[in-house]
Amino acid sequence: MGIVNLTPDSFSGDGLVGNVEQAVRHARQQYEAGSDILDIGAESSRPGAIPASEADELRRLLPVLKEIADWGVPISVDTYKPAVMRAALEAGATMINDITGMVSREALSVVAESDCAVCVMHMQGEPGTMQQTPYYQDVVSEVNSFLAGSVERCRLAGIADERIVLDPGFGFGKTVDHNLALFSALTVAGIGGFPVLLGVSRKSMLGAITGRPVGERLAASVAAALLAAQKGAKILRVHDVAATRDALAVWAAIEQGSQV
Repeated sequence: MGIVNLTPDSFSGDGLVGNVEQAVRHARQQYEAGSDILDIGAESSRPGAIPASEADELRRLLPVLKEIADWGVPISVDTYKPAVMRAALEAGATMINDITGMVSREALSVVAESDCAVCVMHMQGEPGTMQQTPYYQDVVSEVNSFLAGSVERCRLAGIADERIVLDPGFGFGKTVDHNLALFSALTVAGIGGFPVLLGVSRKSMLGAITGRPVGERLAASVAAALLAAQKGAKILRVHDVAATRDALAVWAAIEQGSQV
């Protein structure tokens, strides 16, 4: 899953707000590098982020989405607002990536009325304050319990299991130790056989481990993605598509004893 960031304040410095041509060009680069899915976000969810209005999010999102909707690649839209979900699906999105875990009844209704896929993520708190004092008695158990509840909400709304993907939400209301505990337990983080999406690309947990600033976390991001794949993650949300695919190709060839 290649990241296409349309925000003005991306933590990784790759925000492309206000420049449709440049954003489409970046999306094309992600696609040609081998993305199986493009994930477009028009509201920052980094720690300390200020929420965007519905109008601003749509203004950033729709021009780019309409340009790339006919490329033949699945497009995920990263939003929790029902109106943005509806507009994105009408414009050609095929997946909704909801950082709030589909807690909104209206959001559930929008997704249920379509045939799109949906990723439900765990987040403690909200982006503006989530990293101030995250606390869990048992982070793995609590995240799993929340995701199980999200699955049940989706089912009750009429969303079929085969449309659901789960995301433990690395860095969303979690300390480095919380993230590491979740990563270690990744093989059991999936509930009922649902595929897991993992996104740690360039995140602060990698900076805490390596001591490197966000612009120097390529090796750490690729290593984390490879380990996640080995632990069973089915979708890897990354900034560096080509490098990640190369690492996965080497792993697959060695595992299978022949070139894929």
